[in-house]
Amino acid sequence: MSGMDLRCSTEEYLALRRALGFKLYHQTWFLPDFVAFLAAHRSSVITTDLAVRWAQQPSGASVRWWAKRLSAIRCFAKHHRAFDPRTEVPPPGLIPYRASRLSPHLYTDGEIAALLREARALGPALKAASYATLLGLLAATGMRVGETLALDDGDVDWRHSLLTIRHAKFQKSRLVPVHASTLAALRAYVALRDHLLPCRRGPWLFVSCVGTRVLHQNFHQVFLRLIRLAGIHRGQGRRPRLHDLRHTFALNTLRDWYRSGLDVERRLPWLSTYLGHVNPTTTYWYLTATPELLALAGKRLERAWEARP
Repeated sequence: MSGMDLRCSTEEYLALRRALGFKLYHQTWFLPDFVAFLAAHRSSVITTDLAVRWAQQPSGASVRWWAKRLSAIRCFAKHHRAFDPRTEVPPPGLIPYRASRLSPHLYTDGEIAALLREARALGPALKAASYATLLGLLAATGMRVGETLALDDGDVDWRHSLLTIRHAKFQKSRLVPVHASTLAALRAYVALRDHLLPCRRGPWLFVSCVGTRVLHQNFHQVFLRLIRLAGIHRGQGRRPRLHDLRHTFALNTLRDWYRSGLDVERRLPWLSTYLGHVNPTTTYWYLTATPELLALAGKRLERAWEARP
């Protein structure tokens, strides 16, 4: 295939991945840059040698970055080989890198309360209400940040205490039941929002001071400020993140099930569905083995052995 064919193949591959629900970030410029690299080396064929040489740029970057770049090419090469059998697929391990997962920051009830307190102290009043309610909703439901920001007024079923999540990860939609207290907090926010900003530009649920939807970037910047104001410090794991509220929700749910003596294994698919995961395997990624959780699981195992004849 020619260089132009490679470019077309790249566009088709990216379009296919997006249609399957993948949110592509680095690949959108990794692959065109790689195709240009091949053209500069007068090659219309993907070879392992050229893939590794391209991946190891810039020379001062980390091995992790090189491995990420080569992984993107490997996935594309697998796709492209169906159209050009000359394509070489770089085998795994050419750039040795073992990803280490940092433990998420698990927020205590006191830390969440401190975050909400600092958010309510923000000015002006609409900004304080929007960010405090957003944080509260994340902590109470474990929803993804993007899902909360994308909510519109019509996505709240006030009668049945349901939130409708539309076009979430992998283009999946789902219903999220919420507690009566969570619904009451949303109702109070909407009443204050409509009082402070009677004329809005659109149907979005959470709004900025100028009436537009709250942007993820702005929310993240405010969150970092709130972390400092609340005095929440990094523990043994990674620095506190917004996404760690989702981890905290999952762990607290599991902990409460153990405390109640429920069959956690049978209920795990419920948690997986609630969080919007494709299968329970993905949910396991969120279930960090905290000392309390291990202790509860250990007690459950001891009772199981005692019950055996």
